[in-house]
Amino acid sequence: MSFDYDLFVIGGGSGGVRAARIASGEYGAKVGLAEESRMGGTCVIRGCVPKKLMVFASAFPDAIEEAQAYGWDVQAGAFDWTRFRTRLEAELDRLEGAYRNTLTNAGVTIHDERAVIVDAHRVRLASGQEVTAKHILVATGGWPFVPDIPGKELAITSNEMFHLPALPKRALVVGGGYIASEFACILHGLGVKVSQFYRGAQILRGFDEEARGHVANAMRARGIDIHCGTDVMRLEKTASGIRAVATDGTEREFDLVLYATGRRPNTTGLGLEGLGLTLGRHGEIPVDRFSQTAVPSVYAVGDVTGRINLTPVAIREGHAFADTVFGAKPTAFDHGLVASAVFTQPELGSVGLSEEAAREQEPIEVYATAFRPMKTLFAGKQDRVLMKLIVSQATRKVLGCHIVAAEAGELIQLAAVAIGMGATKEDFDRTVAVHPTMAEELVTMRKPTRTA
Repeated sequence: MSFDYDLFVIGGGSGGVRAARIASGEYGAKVGLAEESRMGGTCVIRGCVPKKLMVFASAFPDAIEEAQAYGWDVQAGAFDWTRFRTRLEAELDRLEGAYRNTLTNAGVTIHDERAVIVDAHRVRLASGQEVTAKHILVATGGWPFVPDIPGKELAITSNEMFHLPALPKRALVVGGGYIASEFACILHGLGVKVSQFYRGAQILRGFDEEARGHVANAMRARGIDIHCGTDVMRLEKTASGIRAVATDGTEREFDLVLYATGRRPNTTGLGLEGLGLTLGRHGEIPVDRFSQTAVPSVYAVGDVTGRINLTPVAIREGHAFADTVFGAKPTAFDHGLVASAVFTQPELGSVGLSEEAAREQEPIEVYATAFRPMKTLFAGKQDRVLMKLIVSQATRKVLGCHIVAAEAGELIQLAAVAIGMGATKEDFDRTVAVHPTMAEELVTMRKPTRTA
């Protein structure tokens, strides 16, 4: 059978773009790609990139305060949100153009419209045109989830955060994951009075308990009003803002309510059920280790599969798919030991097992230290850094590393290399410290804090 394309990709985010580029540019496949929104997907347009730029912007008040302590005669003026947002939007336009150029230069045909799957080898575009493909890759990512409560239309999600006409004076962030916690810190750093509601017992579920507690305490010390065990029952419009009626019996008024209560796979209306595929509980597409669905010609990568919702993971999955299907190099991406960073203030970097997960698996030793870092100690601040290693008693391998500190995301990337290579605690001990740094504490902890 003759096909219009060797591969048709639905979704122009990081995973889909990587798969399309490698399949076409490196392996010579004829590739089409459809994107109904902006090229670049969640990460570039409404996720990692604009969020990290907001993180940078929100950190300057601390930097100015520290500069004063170090003898600099500097004063913080007012933050100009409109000026920042204008530059942010220009940068996103530049990045979207770069993504388009990457695809075009690789020979990929771009369709700027929605696409749905008709059958195992056929896709229908919003224009009504139908195209055939030997292989179809679904890479449509995720979408913010807002619970169905009265007044939900009064809330915004992370999608809208980067396009606010003005910053609020009072904001409520609902959720306890990394997106909620990051935006709570961003808004606070930009001068907004922030409250955060989370129905669980502690924010950042899934991360090491000691590390997440350290982050929560630091956020509270900065002035963020975190309420755990609390959820919103309803939202009501008032003359001066939005009233949030909470499960703890309180009623508070805010200028903005941001829901960051999780993301769901963006699979609604794609035609997947018509293929006979049974989706997961939240709409995720079940795939095997080669990202192949139960329909042999249909694959899926990225957040839409509900595996690990991180941009670098989607990129690696997309690349592995192209190597497998078009490069004759069967490649299954290993989802173990994926490092991650939470860009709160302070940041949390993590790779490998938490203390809780590790002790369920085998006997362990825990090495941990908390201290005031030199930079902010000199400035008279009370910040504390946490460094933590989880070690197997049997093999001596470092099973996990958790860092709470400024620039923890930068530090954990390097620790991930060592741990991915199977480094033991003795390998860490043999490494000479770089002094004076925060990171030297990772190689100077000689005695375990506890065993489990």
